[in-house]
Amino acid sequence: MIVEDFKSLFLQDCPMIDVRAPIEFEQGAFPMATNLPILNDVEREQVGVCYKRRGADAAEQLGHSLVSGATRDARLQAWQMFIATHPDAFVYCFRGGQRSQLTQDWLQAAGIDVPRIKGGYKSMRGYLLQVFEALPPLMILAGKTGSGKTTLLADLPYQVDLEHRAQHRGSAFGKRLSPQPTQISFENAVAIDFLKLTDSASGRTVVVEDEGRLIGRVSLPLALQAAMKQSPLVLLEVDLAARVEHIHAEYVVQHFAELLVATGEHALAQQQHESAFLLALDAIKKRLGGVAHRQLHELMSRAFKAQQRGDFDVHRGWIRTLLVDYYDPMYDYQIGQKAERIIFRGDPKSVTEYVSQQSTRVG
Repeated sequence: MIVEDFKSLFLQDCPMIDVRAPIEFEQGAFPMATNLPILNDVEREQVGVCYKRRGADAAEQLGHSLVSGATRDARLQAWQMFIATHPDAFVYCFRGGQRSQLTQDWLQAAGIDVPRIKGGYKSMRGYLLQVFEALPPLMILAGKTGSGKTTLLADLPYQVDLEHRAQHRGSAFGKRLSPQPTQISFENAVAIDFLKLTDSASGRTVVVEDEGRLIGRVSLPLALQAAMKQSPLVLLEVDLAARVEHIHAEYVVQHFAELLVATGEHALAQQQHESAFLLALDAIKKRLGGVAHRQLHELMSRAFKAQQRGDFDVHRGWIRTLLVDYYDPMYDYQIGQKAERIIFRGDPKSVTEYVSQQSTRVG
C-alpha cells in the first residue's frame, strides 16, 4: 500500500519509520519519525560509491549483500518491535524508492503490512515548505526582556511557540540544556504547528512571539519573517522589578536546578552555569562596550561566588543592570521602528483577554 495524503499524516501525528541512514536523519527529520535505517552511514556511503562507479544494478547488489543474514534479521526485528507498539506506522526513505520499498517487502514477507509514503521524505518536506507560503493571519506578542511573553503565549488558544521549537529562549543567555534542532528539523516542526492551526481554526489569527531573524542558531523561514514584519503587534507591559524576578527565577534558579539534575554534581553544575553565562556575556561584549562589559562581568562573577555559598539573591544586581543598560534601550529602539503596527498594550491580564478575543475571531 502506498499513501500520499501528507496532510493527514501530519495532522494526525502518524508514527513513521524513517529508513534513511542516520546522517540523513540528523540533517533533518519530522517530530513523529523514528530512525530505523536499512543502511547505516558506512553502508550507504559504500553503495553510493558503487553506484557512481559501476551503476545502479551493481549498487543494488552490493546493498543486498551488505544487509543480509544476521544484519538483515536485526533490522527487520527493529522494525517489527516498533510496529508492535505503533501498529498505525508508515515507512519512508528519501524519495520513497528502493529502500522503503524493500523495507515494506521484507515486512510483508514476515506477515506485516505497513503503508509506504509516496515520494518519501523529499515530497513531505516539499509539502511542509508550502505551508509557509499560505500562513494564517498573524499577531505578534512583543514586550521587554523578562516580561513573561512565553508564559503568556502558552495560555492562548491559537499560538505557535517558536522558541519551544527552537529549544532556545531567544536572547544571548537563552541557551537550553537540550541541543537545538537542525535548521531543517526546526522548519518542519514549525510548519506542522501552523498546518494544524490552519486546519482546525481556518481564518483565525495565530499569535507568535516577537523574534528576530535568529533564535539561537536557527533562523526563521523567510516567508514567516516577511509575514511577521507586516503583522500587528500587541505589547505586554511589565514593570522592571517583576521582570528582574522573572529572569532570576527562570534563568538562574530554574536553570541551575536543571543543571544539577543533569550533572548530578553540585560543583559541576555550578561550573557549567557560571561558564555558560560568562560566555554569553562575552558574546555581546562589542555591543555593550568595554566598560559596561567589565562592570557586568564583575557583578556576575560576584553573584556566582555568592551562589557557591547558596545565596542566589546577588544575581538580581547584574540582571537589573543588564536590562536597564542593554536590553531595554535596544527594545525601545526596535519597537520605535514598529510603532505604527502597535494595536494594543497592557498588563498580562488585559493582553491575555484582548489577544484571546482577537485570535478567536474568524476573518
